[in-house]
Amino acid sequence: MAKAAAGTDNPATPTAVRIVVAGDRGTGKSSLIVTAATENFPANVPPLLPPTRLPEDFYPERVPITIIDTSSRPEDNSKVAEELKRADAIVLTYACDQPQTLDRLSTFWLPKLRQLEVKVPVIVVGCRLDLRDENQQVSLEQVMSPIMQQFREIETCIECSAFKHIQIPEVFYYAQKAVLHPTGPLFDQETQTLKDQCVRALKRIFILCDHDRDGALSDAELNDFQVKCFNAPLQPSEIVGVKRVVQEKLPEGVNERGLTLTGFLFLHALFIEKGRLETTWTVLRKFGYNNDIRLADELIPSPTKRTPDQSVEMTNEAIDFLRVTFDVFDSDEDGALRPRELDELFSTAPASPFSEFPYTDAAERNAFGGLSLDGFLSQWALMTLLNPASTMENLIYIGYPGDVSSTIRVTRKRRLDRKKQQSERNVFQCFVFGPKRAGKSALLDSFLGRPFSDNYNPNTEERYAVNVVDQPGGLKKTLVLREIPEDGVSKLLSSKEALAACDIAVFVHDSSDELSWTRATQLLVEVASHGEDTGFEVPCLIVAAKDDMDSFPSAIQHSTRVSQDMGTEAPIPISTKLGDLNNLFRKIVSAAEHPHLSIPETEAGRSRKQYHRLINRSLMVVSVGAAVAIVGLAAYRVYAARKNASG
Repeated sequence: MAKAAAGTDNPATPTAVRIVVAGDRGTGKSSLIVTAATENFPANVPPLLPPTRLPEDFYPERVPITIIDTSSRPEDNSKVAEELKRADAIVLTYACDQPQTLDRLSTFWLPKLRQLEVKVPVIVVGCRLDLRDENQQVSLEQVMSPIMQQFREIETCIECSAFKHIQIPEVFYYAQKAVLHPTGPLFDQETQTLKDQCVRALKRIFILCDHDRDGALSDAELNDFQVKCFNAPLQPSEIVGVKRVVQEKLPEGVNERGLTLTGFLFLHALFIEKGRLETTWTVLRKFGYNNDIRLADELIPSPTKRTPDQSVEMTNEAIDFLRVTFDVFDSDEDGALRPRELDELFSTAPASPFSEFPYTDAAERNAFGGLSLDGFLSQWALMTLLNPASTMENLIYIGYPGDVSSTIRVTRKRRLDRKKQQSERNVFQCFVFGPKRAGKSALLDSFLGRPFSDNYNPNTEERYAVNVVDQPGGLKKTLVLREIPEDGVSKLLSSKEALAACDIAVFVHDSSDELSWTRATQLLVEVASHGEDTGFEVPCLIVAAKDDMDSFPSAIQHSTRVSQDMGTEAPIPISTKLGDLNNLFRKIVSAAEHPHLSIPETEAGRSRKQYHRLINRSLMVVSVGAAVAIVGLAAYRVYAARKNASG
């Protein structure tokens, strides 16, 4: 495989490089910059140079460089810090004839970069090489090895002389190369192995180039890869040579079908060890990866704009692809993806998205930690609801073959659903409210098929649970339960659009505790009032949890009064301890499917509606009166005209 071609139009490639030069006073910063730009050593150098631009054809990569000089005056420290934060790469200078300036790198400059949280490649440059005492000749490796062990951010070290024009262009070439072709994301210097992120990206590229899916790159596939990445074919003798190099070092890297994934990865490790990082970076960027070894933002479509009361769901095309993918990676054919199989499925992505909050514990798993097909699709439905861009990105990583923008769709506005008295959504989000110890978490656990536990573990953070709910007629809907801790309700409702994403709200209370009931009804009034004030009214159901215990006295009277006053259904009794859920989840979905029903009405909301009806009635009376007056006036005019005509 050839070296990288100069220049690229790939969106993942940096289009400019900003290099900041810093170091102690008198270490040769300005002389270094002027000599690099003009190829002449300056007789007189100003204290601080303006930004210096090297043209794009200065180096083969044809990426323009801007060099920023920095002041050595203490009063300019804050400005220097700002420049360091904006740098793509940093050149730290010391003077070869002043050993104390070398010490200052490890005692001041490198710790300062860490303090500022500057995480860019650092090139250490020893200037004024021509002035170093000939009696104190020490190899650069001896001098720098201890510092580089301590500060891994140092990319390379070099000595130069502006006066004698020794290695001046090389300084900024290495700095540019460290930005365009950084080592850090690709290779672990300590273990001398490719980093996991790099392996995952190269594995995806290998699979995309293995057109016949036989686990090896044939000579034709290897040649297609070469043309795609480097715009030049491989000669038959070169292909033989590449495979021979791999086979000599790693026999399993080549088989009768061609270059295996192991061999492909070995080749890239070899390129990097030999300093040819540009080869691997060219491959990665040709397939859209940026410096973080993630797909460039430009390659991931932005989700269609939507209003707050619209949600995003996967299309049938995406779901069909995921069904096939599930079957492919269910290697033991047990109808579930075990953790090992799920890891393999996402081995071409930067990481498994399901290992991160809020997805990590949100779906039902079997005794072996495996996800059923419904659980697998539910996880994707939740991710699409919360972060559709992540869904599209991960579909690309796992090999979705078509236009990824066709994998999601925006639902109809919920306000329009209310008018049409029916929702067409396939994924419903239910907010679960309730006081502490009411049984909210137990409800979510039962939704995921988990056994009841008597241990109380207070949940202070929001939590999600998602599963498929079978509806009458064989229909399947996905339900997302979002648990809202009691302490988080005020914060949630501080936003005008807090309920816009909510299809239905459930209010859970401990049926044996009157205080729990009182607090649950208070929350119901708060949520209903917020919906009336903002226009994002939602259907609401009340759940009487812990039905295995005796109800508090007068529970029936209280619930009857609230149901009559607010127009809600009677509380639904359940017992998660006994596993008696009274078809609760099916009832939640049914209520969400009919968003015009089950909407509670507060006293203030009722008064507001009566007021509006009164105003509308008054306007109607005025309009009718005005119409009668106009008709009467017209009749009078007709009568007067006829009277005049007869006279």
